[in-house]
Amino acid sequence: MNSVRVVVMGPSGAGKSTIGSALAEVVGACFVDGDDLHPLTNVDKMRAGIPLDDEDRMPWLAEVGRALRSEERIVVACSALRRRYREAIRVEAPDAFFVELSLDREEIAKRLSARAEHFMPPSLLDSQLAALEPLAADERGVRVSASAAPARIVAEINAALAAD
Repeated sequence: MNSVRVVVMGPSGAGKSTIGSALAEVVGACFVDGDDLHPLTNVDKMRAGIPLDDEDRMPWLAEVGRALRSEERIVVACSALRRRYREAIRVEAPDAFFVELSLDREEIAKRLSARAEHFMPPSLLDSQLAALEPLAADERGVRVSASAAPARIVAEINAALAAD
């Protein structure tokens, strides 16, 4: 069995969990929501509307990398907004393939406002978009539009994985 280690990335509200879990099902992988790997202190900060800083993020990103490394076939939803965050994940899981979900601010804001019972408030969207560094040409992964139907997005990602 070939290993599949995928990080579905993007700002909160882009569809990481929806697409990540659907992709995991299609490729026969387990799915982990990176939000579940945050320590309680990070969750409390975000719930209070306070953006995380790198000191908060780095231990969490290492945990995301360890989760990726723990399985042969795994998909993790994780914001991974900056290149250095993706590099921190790659320290633990060098073969990680990143899928950047791209969506305009208005659609993300609409999705966030419709979401109930999530610790990430819509007020932090602008800080996430300001931090976002799209995948660079030299990074292993693919950038896909998150505005299509989930099945179409997953098919596009699966094709990119097959071509990798």
